Amino acid sequence: MDPLSELLSVLKLRSYVSGGFDAGGDFAVRFGRHTGIKFHAVVSGACWVVLEDASEPVRIRAGEGFLLPHGKAFRIASDPGLRPVDVQQILLPLHDLPLYDGRIVTYNGGGDFLSVGGYFTLSEGQADLLLETLPSLLHIREAGDNEMLRWCVQRMRRELSEGQPGDFVVAEQLATMILVQALRVHLSDKRTQGTGWLFALADPRLRAAVGAMHRAPGHRWTVGTLAAEAAMSRTAFALRFRQVAGVTPMAYLTRWRMLRAAEELTTSRRSLAEIGAALGYDSEKSFSATFKRVMHCSPRRYGRQAARAIASPVATGTAS
Repeated sequence: MDPLSELLSVLKLRSYVSGGFDAGGDFAVRFGRHTGIKFHAVVSGACWVVLEDASEPVRIRAGEGFLLPHGKAFRIASDPGLRPVDVQQILLPLHDLPLYDGRIVTYNGGGDFLSVGGYFTLSEGQADLLLETLPSLLHIREAGDNEMLRWCVQRMRRELSEGQPGDFVVAEQLATMILVQALRVHLSDKRTQGTGWLFALADPRLRAAVGAMHRAPGHRWTVGTLAAEAAMSRTAFALRFRQVAGVTPMAYLTRWRMLRAAEELTTSRRSLAEIGAALGYDSEKSFSATFKRVMHCSPRRYGRQAARAIASPVATGTAS
């Protein structure tokens, strides 16, 4: 499994599809703050997106989309100068209609603009490993390899409008494909500048070292052996990794080991000593101390909290 796929799996990425928004004529709708990563993909027409604290609106056209990783309130509009209507004012009256199923909302008669959207959630406490690498608004623009993105968006629209059995399950899988494609486009965009582990995956040599850490987190890695994986000198590798990823190679390795440990504490019955040994620690004490430093919680407490969360799951509602 490649590093991005593995991380999204460990972070327990879940996708939830809210439905579609079909607007006609002039429109401006405000969406409040949210949890998780919000996404919208434009099927037809175009809109402006304005974040609550941004001065410049962003134009999103058909075949494009956007991600909002940091929960900021925003509005979409045919004209950024229009006064927005809160989305709840549109949704609440619809819930009383006998045929409304939450899939596609029609506003002003529809027909001029159509988007589909939803949101993604990640495991609490560790989501920043992905979110800190992303801007407040990630514009998913046209790219040479965007055929898959366009297909996913069109397929999602069909799933939401045709009412076939299992449509929401299919739509949620398509949403995950949209997220991964958006991250690929983001990393391949030469205009993108940022720091974080995600950007290390865009560098072929650093990607080799990150992949090695992911494949064998318990190996006795050193900066020198990781540099060899990257086919670089030790000094050049250490400097490049810090510049691109924002942390040292060994700091990233430690963080990844603790994420894997958290996964083990949630899904296996192995002892702390066994988990620590598998991740390269000589003693349960050293493993526990590192886990507490990185995860801000002892491994035993983390395991108990995870067990309670599994025993008493909190229902996750959809958001428009």
